[in-house]
Amino acid sequence: MCGVFFLADIVYDIIILDYHTFMSTLSVPLTPSLEEFIRRQVKSGKAANKAHVVRYALQRLSEAEAVEVVLQSERELAEGKILRGNLRVIAKRKS
Repeated sequence: MCGVFFLADIVYDIIILDYHTFMSTLSVPLTPSLEEFIRRQVKSGKAANKAHVVRYALQRLSEAEAVEVVLQSERELAEGKILRGNLRVIAKRKS
């Protein structure tokens, strides 16, 4: 299942990123264990290359942060921490 998921990401990278997004290069120091993890992902075929592993990890981190925002909102709603009224008026009060 993971192989299929990564294959979909590779296709996404080829179709979307290669044609519509300018990508920059970033140099990041890695611990030996992270470097080994990346090497294993590429060697096993779960990722096309090292850059794909890093992009995939960053995409997942971004998704996790978005999920956390939604969960935090749900917790606040359950706690009764909701705002009602005109959003422009509320925004002015908060700033």
